[in-house]
Amino acid sequence: MTEVLFYHLTESTLEDALPPLVEKSLGRGWSVVVQTGSEERRDALDQHLWTYRDDSFLAHGTDHDRHAEHQPVLLTTGAGNGNSARIRFMVDGAEPPDISAYERAVFMFDGHDAHQLEVARGQWKAMKAAGHAATYWQQTPERRWERKA
Repeated sequence: MTEVLFYHLTESTLEDALPPLVEKSLGRGWSVVVQTGSEERRDALDQHLWTYRDDSFLAHGTDHDRHAEHQPVLLTTGAGNGNSARIRFMVDGAEPPDISAYERAVFMFDGHDAHQLEVARGQWKAMKAAGHAATYWQQTPERRWERKA
């Protein structure tokens, strides 16, 4: 059964919170797919992951690039798993595909966006109803993750 995690962003933006989580996933030897809710968000993350830190970048590609299957991190708007990822991040309310092929699925949502909160609540209910072991994590004022459920 796929492990499902919900990350409630309250103190930082997705652009701040996503890269460290992706880095941890890569550190486990997992390839990663990040599914966005729009092409604009995918393209913005594509640019951001090259420049988010002065001393580092995350090697990645998008679903419209050549050789997507060789990318350690693949950004997509669709349901595919073009790089055979073991972990899938869904951001901005992206509708998940069947997650049973993944070791872990991560839903990240902005706690200051009413629509994303509503979508996340529906996704939580759907994941629980499907029998997945779901956990809920919320940011502390120090931007650390605290398990709430």
